[in-house]
Amino acid sequence: MSADWEEIRRLAADFQRAQLTDTVQRLSERNCIEIVAKLIAEKQLDVVHTLDGKEYVTPSQIVKDIKDELHIRGGRVNIVELQQVINVDLTHIESKANDLVRSDKVIQLVLGQLVDGKYLDQIAEEVNDKLQEAGQVTISELCKTYDLPGDFLIESLKLRLGKIIQGKIDESNGGVIYTEAFVSRHRARIRGLFTAITRPVPVITLISQFGFQEHLLYSLLEELVNCGRLKGTVVGGRQDKAVFVPDIYARTQSNWIDSFFKQNGYLEFDSLARLGIPDPVGYIKKRYKSTQILYLKSVCIGQGIVDHVEASVEEAISSGSWLDIMPLLPSCLSLEDAGILLQQVMRTLNKSPSAQVFADTFVVSEKFISECTHAFNDLMHHKAEKEMKSSPVFLVTEEDLKQAALLENEVLSKKDKKEDRRKKASEGSGSIRGGGGSNAREIKIKKSKKKFRNNDDSDDESKTSNKSKEIEFMSLEEIQKVLRKYSPDCPDELVFELSENLIRPLAKSYQEVVRSVFLSSTSTTTGASRKQTIKDFQEEVTNLYNNVRLFEKGIKLFADETQSNLAKHLLKTICTDITNIIFNFLAADFMMAVEDYSTITSEIRKKMLNKLQEEIKGPLAKLNASLSGKSIEEFLAYLDYAVDACGILVKKGDKKKERQIMFQHRQALLEQLKVTEDPALVLHLTSVLLFQFTCHCMLHAPGRCVPQIIAFLSTKIPQDQHNLLVNYQTLVVKQLVGQAKQKDDEDTVEDTAWKSENGTDFVRKELQTLSIAIKDLVLKSRKSSVSED
Repeated sequence: MSADWEEIRRLAADFQRAQLTDTVQRLSERNCIEIVAKLIAEKQLDVVHTLDGKEYVTPSQIVKDIKDELHIRGGRVNIVELQQVINVDLTHIESKANDLVRSDKVIQLVLGQLVDGKYLDQIAEEVNDKLQEAGQVTISELCKTYDLPGDFLIESLKLRLGKIIQGKIDESNGGVIYTEAFVSRHRARIRGLFTAITRPVPVITLISQFGFQEHLLYSLLEELVNCGRLKGTVVGGRQDKAVFVPDIYARTQSNWIDSFFKQNGYLEFDSLARLGIPDPVGYIKKRYKSTQILYLKSVCIGQGIVDHVEASVEEAISSGSWLDIMPLLPSCLSLEDAGILLQQVMRTLNKSPSAQVFADTFVVSEKFISECTHAFNDLMHHKAEKEMKSSPVFLVTEEDLKQAALLENEVLSKKDKKEDRRKKASEGSGSIRGGGGSNAREIKIKKSKKKFRNNDDSDDESKTSNKSKEIEFMSLEEIQKVLRKYSPDCPDELVFELSENLIRPLAKSYQEVVRSVFLSSTSTTTGASRKQTIKDFQEEVTNLYNNVRLFEKGIKLFADETQSNLAKHLLKTICTDITNIIFNFLAADFMMAVEDYSTITSEIRKKMLNKLQEEIKGPLAKLNASLSGKSIEEFLAYLDYAVDACGILVKKGDKKKERQIMFQHRQALLEQLKVTEDPALVLHLTSVLLFQFTCHCMLHAPGRCVPQIIAFLSTKIPQDQHNLLVNYQTLVVKQLVGQAKQKDDEDTVEDTAWKSENGTDFVRKELQTLSIAIKDLVLKSRKSSVSED
């Protein structure tokens, strides 16, 4: 023993001596950190560096700290809060928390929080206390109180039902926990309340009024009804429209519905809804399974009403009249219901070929429609004859023109051989352009031999386009007036629908009438009348053509601006007349000509071009376009081109013919000047005649060019005559201005002064005095020239 103590004393002395001795080799803090980092990198040391960088913590220590903190906080801790306590990075805490949850089944991770079984048991105890006090608790309220998800709470509380929590969860609504005493109390309240109900009551009203739990009420109410404790039914399911109908009310309701249907033959869905039946159609189908009922939009009707309507419709069809079924039906039926009923009746009778339905409720027999159509026959023939006389353009189709050509050929073929030989001889002599002689034909029309029939596709397209064009016979308003006169007892609705139905058939019938009138008028046309027409056409075109050339010579004597105005006027008047005559003559071959060619406008000429042959369409289109230009030469060039393409020969006048035309034109102007008293017209005619006397050229000028003509004559006539014209022109202008001022309602001071100095009476007297002198400028010179001759 003494040796042992001696050894201990010796070791203590060595230890003391070691403590007092200075260390020769010591590791610095930096070296220690590098060594630890190296060991961690080589995975020989498993430690975690703290956030402040002063300590190392092992993973097992982190797990121990998490458990300790969870226990300290009562079984629930947030992972974010653990970071502040343990002082390591959040990723290490989350990793160890997940490992802890996997290893320990009591601990769970919910919404970033660790929760253990002890905490859940505490929640269950608190829930049980609330449940025993209130009778029920809802999971939604618990979610707000404990800030936990509903599914997690339901699953946790279900495990503790019957152990810690004395209650049960509603099967139809898993979000409510209640006690048996609470259910019994509600069952008693529901039983007493619904036993006292004697009329249909919406269930949602009772829920809001007495504070029942909706799902619990439906479950208990269904249980009480099924076991027979409550006498009634719940209709509408578990919805806002659910209604409890007591049996006593249902019996009274059924008796009333049966009585009403038996007496009236119909049931209105709105009436059943007001009686408390939320699904009227389903109720009727269930109650009247074996009864034949027709269901409409707002009502259902029995077979008696249907049979009555069928009999009335059949009688109207057989008698050839019309019927409105609305007076036969109950007043509660809408137009839509009546229309559905009528369609069903028509399908049952299978009378659609002999009757039509108008305005949903009117049945009109085909016989009545046919009689209404016949009422327009006389009007069709009268209008067709009138239209063919006034404006036959576009009233006929290509097919009509072909038939007219066949009829014309038949008429011509019936002529004797002598007439045919004379016609051929006339055509042969007229084919030589410029040929003279009294028997020479001046105009030749080229006839193409079915050039447009070579292409079947184009022929089909033209037929289709012609068929698509329908001639309007009457407007809807005019047809309605005729229908009201024919059948005064027809209601306005029927008249309107019937007119819309007839407008297209009447237009097609009118097309046929027009065709028949057209063909009949074509068949009466003879070769002699055609020849006379050609002769008259030649004379008219020749005269106007020569007039244009003579007028052109006079226009060229003026300056540029005046010359342009005169050319435009000539194009709008005589040149347009020539163009209209040619178009109208060519359109006569297609029975499109009008009686008065002056009524033809540019649009009508364009439409006529579409009917003409292709080889003459282009030249005539250019001729028509030249009318809107400013050059007479251009018009004459296109005119020559057009007549060549159309095969029309125009005889141009020679010198002798031109002198004759100028003489006739001058005589016509002189005769007009003698009888006219209008000062403006006197000045116009006198200026034009003086121009012709001095320049030996005809002039066709508008009234606005008279001042330019007078200015041109200043160097052609004596000075006194020119001064007289100028003075007379001044007076004419004053008179025109005075007439314009007289149209004003009130006179101003300036107007009064004007009347005093240049009054209309004074101007009129001066014009009357000078008119004789102005006329004598032309008339006397003419007399003197005649006497000299």
